[in-house]
Amino acid sequence: MSTTGTGRAAAWGAPVRELLRARPGLALADVDASATPGFDRRKADAVPALAALGAALSDLQERLFAHGRTGGDRSVLLVLQGLDTAGKGGIVRHVLGMVDPQGVALRAFGVPTPQERAQHFLARVRAALPAPGRIGVFDRSHYEDVLVPRVEGALDAAALEARLAEITAFEAEVAARGTTVVKVLLWVSPDEQHARLRERLTRPEKHWKYDPRDVDVRRQRPAYEAAYADVLARTSTDVAPWYVVPADRKWYARLAVSVLLHDALADLHLGWPEPAYDVAAELARLDATA
Repeated sequence: MSTTGTGRAAAWGAPVRELLRARPGLALADVDASATPGFDRRKADAVPALAALGAALSDLQERLFAHGRTGGDRSVLLVLQGLDTAGKGGIVRHVLGMVDPQGVALRAFGVPTPQERAQHFLARVRAALPAPGRIGVFDRSHYEDVLVPRVEGALDAAALEARLAEITAFEAEVAARGTTVVKVLLWVSPDEQHARLRERLTRPEKHWKYDPRDVDVRRQRPAYEAAYADVLARTSTDVAPWYVVPADRKWYARLAVSVLLHDALADLHLGWPEPAYDVAAELARLDATA
């Protein structure tokens, strides 16, 4: 399986970024979370496809890391959002697990600590941005500081509007400094979410993943759908686009995010850095020690 900078491969019917990009007027209630947009094959075909992507991702990530080590300023930030059970952790394990971990900077954003609440809401996010040469991954992100307050009524409309504007400006600033921003909303259906939560309660090895608050949040799903729709409409820009990835089929979500990440890296067009030393002279010096 070969990939290109537009996410087209033998099994894909169209560029993945075009298929999954959030468009104006998107109604999340109409998204088929069990669909596999663009991938015209079966689950069994996704296994070798993901393996091939992994090899390409590993090469591209090493080039990015090498550039960061030699003075380059480029990096990639993958933002993962989604309702409970959407599969954010699985993306981290199965997609980012295919590249060298030293080149990945993972940050999971939970409920702000009292110290974080005393700061500007973007302060902890700025501190977690990837250094040059790294792939940064946000498991939840600065969008939690808009979504949760909106649903819980903790901020008024003016304050929420201000935060959305700040986020858009912040992401434009991050992109201008050399970070490619890829934002993914993993979208799981109500039925599949129920099944996954139930599995956490019926399998002892998954009890640790369950939080009683998950049911409370599930009851608020319509409010979260409205909040996410507003976020997509207001903050999906050319420099920081949102992609809505159907997530009922975990194998598809992992494959699709792999392609999105691959394309972001491929678009950097990074070769191997030129050495700052004379290769022939160094070979001669080395061989003289044999």
